[in-house]
Amino acid sequence: MPALVLLGAQWGDEGKGKATDLLGGSVDYVVRYQGGNNAGHTVVVGDQKYALHLLPSGILSPGCTPVIGNGVVVDPAVLLSELSGLNERGVDTSKLLISGNAHLITPYNVTLDKVTERFLGKRKIGTTGRGIGPTYADKINRVGIRVQDLYDESILAQKVEAALEVKNQLLAKLYNRRAIESAKIVEEMLQYAEQIKPYVADTTLILNNAIDEGKVVLFEGGQGTLLDVDHGTYPFVTSSNPTSGGACTGAGVGPTKISRVIGILKAYTTRVGAGPFPTELFDEDGEKLRTIGHERGVTTGRDRRCGWFDAVIARYATRVNGLTDFFLTKLDVLTGWERIPVCVAYEIDGKRVEELPYSQTDFHHAKPVYEYLPGWSEDISKAKSFSDLPKNAQAYVKALEEMSGAPISAIGVGPGRDETIEINSFL
Repeated sequence: MPALVLLGAQWGDEGKGKATDLLGGSVDYVVRYQGGNNAGHTVVVGDQKYALHLLPSGILSPGCTPVIGNGVVVDPAVLLSELSGLNERGVDTSKLLISGNAHLITPYNVTLDKVTERFLGKRKIGTTGRGIGPTYADKINRVGIRVQDLYDESILAQKVEAALEVKNQLLAKLYNRRAIESAKIVEEMLQYAEQIKPYVADTTLILNNAIDEGKVVLFEGGQGTLLDVDHGTYPFVTSSNPTSGGACTGAGVGPTKISRVIGILKAYTTRVGAGPFPTELFDEDGEKLRTIGHERGVTTGRDRRCGWFDAVIARYATRVNGLTDFFLTKLDVLTGWERIPVCVAYEIDGKRVEELPYSQTDFHHAKPVYEYLPGWSEDISKAKSFSDLPKNAQAYVKALEEMSGAPISAIGVGPGRDETIEINSFL
């Protein structure tokens, strides 16, 4: 049967694309269930590197059906551009399915995202400026535009006019911007209708039928647990639920059908954008991690903030997601350190705290409590089994597993699809 959820267990950028792609040859469907083109994946196949922003990683696996679920927000221009780029490289994209209930990112959502972030100044959230947040806000405020609305011009025009009624007041009176003409928005959105139409489907029905038929469905989260709008470092979060519960609402599949939840952990920690980050490094070690790990956002192009592994947030991810397994990525990046610090707890106001504090104030003031593990200097990129790893690398993995609260079932020892040690099968 299995229906599996695969998600980030930190602040995103953990290597979910590689993990999804690794499983892609064994699964029938790969489903994006939340987020938009603010969440990028890099997948390396042979000597080819693919940067995916909106499309599920499974689109690179022949025989796998990639699905964009109802919980995703879709920028049609980005979608068509990404499809075109893959087609030019010989990738078959014809199997893609898009939920008719997914919400569309409109030009006015992008405009509002950018002007609002600039208006906030020092209080800005660090959004990507791609209209993701405003689109989710429209969804919750019940003025959103869905994929299915492209096929009823009258409904589309009514919804756009309703959405712009308040937004134009904001743009003109608060942000000193010109009002946006609804007719131009409708005309632009309709340009995408026929190009997208072959992909539009009742994906909830298709996915539930597939699971009932014993097919393997993999739900792929964007961003990471600590960026979840409910369970992350609010307000420095995304506008959706990358946690495992989001797979159910974002794809229309009940929780009783999920058989396994896999968390992707980087062997150290990174995050992009503003917000608290207890183990962040501002020294040569931080720059070394950034350089060796090629820590630059796939979608944003921004340098990632880097720090040591944080076992506190790993335990938190295990708890809120109900994780059954971990996929540990980028272990190879740590090669060369004589000893490697691991954050095992926080010090807050002189007290040792071993679980993530619910208070934002406390988390902002958390100082990492480190234990130091011996490092290794051997090249591990050719390792094919756990026993191939140097003893100190093995001990590091075992220590992280014990601290994090779930078994590590696979280890990434390089960027390539084949540079992975599989300890326990996910399927």
